[in-house]
Amino acid sequence: MDWFTLENWLQQFNILSVVVRIFLAMLLGGLIGLEREKSRRPAGFRTHILVCVGACMTALIGLFVWHELGDVADPVRISAQVISGIGFLGVGTILVKEHDHITGLTTAAGLWTTAAIGIACGYGFYAAALIGTLVVAITSAILFKLEKGTRQKNSVKSIYLEIAGTESVNEYTDWFWDELRAKNILITAPRSAIKHNVGVEVILSFNDEEEVKAVLAKIREKEKVAFAIESIRRNNQRN
Repeated sequence: MDWFTLENWLQQFNILSVVVRIFLAMLLGGLIGLEREKSRRPAGFRTHILVCVGACMTALIGLFVWHELGDVADPVRISAQVISGIGFLGVGTILVKEHDHITGLTTAAGLWTTAAIGIACGYGFYAAALIGTLVVAITSAILFKLEKGTRQKNSVKSIYLEIAGTESVNEYTDWFWDELRAKNILITAPRSAIKHNVGVEVILSFNDEEEVKAVLAKIREKEKVAFAIESIRRNNQRN
């Protein structure tokens, strides 16, 4: 059996091609899930397999109904609902942590893409399923390293300072937004417990440690700033 004969046979809708499509979906979903499992993400190996196989099943059900009922049935209608419905599953992997730091977006996007790969398997679009899985693997395993390197060059840090008196708080927060391009500002109770002091935590982006020192020195020069320090902040986690 040559490749063209095999491809033609796999495109037919029969019990053997159904088995091939389901097991291919299991394999491809598992490959994507392995990477997420190694990263200890909420949706790992088994979740990605179930999503991919489930999406494949919806495509197969659509084809089965179309073969049984003919043109009165739409073979893509059921699968179309998977593309929108998988978003609810993805939401469960997204977490908002301190300073509005969001994790889980990559996992959620991976689940959505895994569902699309499963649908491709179900319809017998093998080339797209295989190429899509390869692209997902490259994105997750290789491009992450490039992204990580970029994040290290542009690190986000928290600066804590205390302002003497409340009358200058608005002026200083405007300065942080406009001059230092703050990502977030949080007004808190003073850690020093000094009367009339106002605590301010500012989230800023820096290129290197030298820039951190320069910005701290710039903040400390402000008249009403009692002191300013680099605050302890959790490191960004992988999505």
